[in-house]
Amino acid sequence: MRRNQARREALVDATIEVLAREGARGLTFRAVDAEAGVPVGTASNYFANRDDLLTQAGQRIHLRLGPEAEELEQLMRAPRDRELVNRLMHDILRRLTDGRSNYLALLELRLEATRRPELQATLTETLKANLAQNIDFHLEAGLPGDRDTVLLLYLAMTGLVVEHLTLPEVLAPFPLDEVIDTLVARVTPAGTGRAVAKPAGDPR
Repeated sequence: MRRNQARREALVDATIEVLAREGARGLTFRAVDAEAGVPVGTASNYFANRDDLLTQAGQRIHLRLGPEAEELEQLMRAPRDRELVNRLMHDILRRLTDGRSNYLALLELRLEATRRPELQATLTETLKANLAQNIDFHLEAGLPGDRDTVLLLYLAMTGLVVEHLTLPEVLAPFPLDEVIDTLVARVTPAGTGRAVAKPAGDPR
């Protein structure tokens, strides 16, 4: 069972790479098998159909894009002020740039979701949950600002990353580090936030 789960994850990872490189039209079971380096027919034994592949890829991308626990712990040792928010935004850009194929695959999934209601529902729930987790993290960590601060940072960083990873020359006149510095300075209030106390017994 453990080996099977590892194989499934490897196939989903291969799906993400195929999506990023070939787009949704190039996603076939055969292409996934080739990318994963497994015998032809392997992917079809693990996934019911192409829609299943797309759905699994959408759920896994966010795990691959997330920060390593150790790196996040190191960052969060700093004072909970605007400068820490700035460092977190720079870290997001670094991770998404390093994991470029993940984000390109996510863009392909977003487009494909406009044509596939089931994928749209699944991807919507995944992204909504991710945004809610970002808001909770910001507030519970005691970072400055409120839920609207997080929403504005999310929307701005999404646009920045899309330009940077798809048409980087559009932003060529604007150094990205300076853009992020300005964004955080304009959106995030000075000072520190107030951590939200969790109810007794809350496991989150």
